[in-house]
Amino acid sequence: MKNIIKPLLISAMVALLSVTVNAQEKSPETSQTGKVTCKFKVEGVCGMCKTKIENAAFVKGVKFASWDKNTGIIEVVYKSDKTTEQKIHESIAKSGYTTEKVKATDEAYNALPKCCRYKELEVH
Repeated sequence: MKNIIKPLLISAMVALLSVTVNAQEKSPETSQTGKVTCKFKVEGVCGMCKTKIENAAFVKGVKFASWDKNTGIIEVVYKSDKTTEQKIHESIAKSGYTTEKVKATDEAYNALPKCCRYKELEVH
């Protein structure tokens, strides 16, 4: 019985290891594809904010953008030969939303609909 269990355990471990290695090779962060995934904080409060933030993130080269209203985190996948994370931050800030790296101007912020004015909801 022991002679059967040992080879089965070894086979199972090898199979799991190969699945893990293959999954890592297909990650969107793989430099071979030129795609980069980044996540960062963006100020916002509502469903309309979600739409505006995601649309602003779609500069040339961005393939995916999803902002989570509950966490305030946006995940963006982009082609590194087409754009940079900094350009994405700048585009979002230009639409009125402050990011971790770029502050929205007062003019852009004041152009947001009243339900999207996140500064007014901050506790002082």
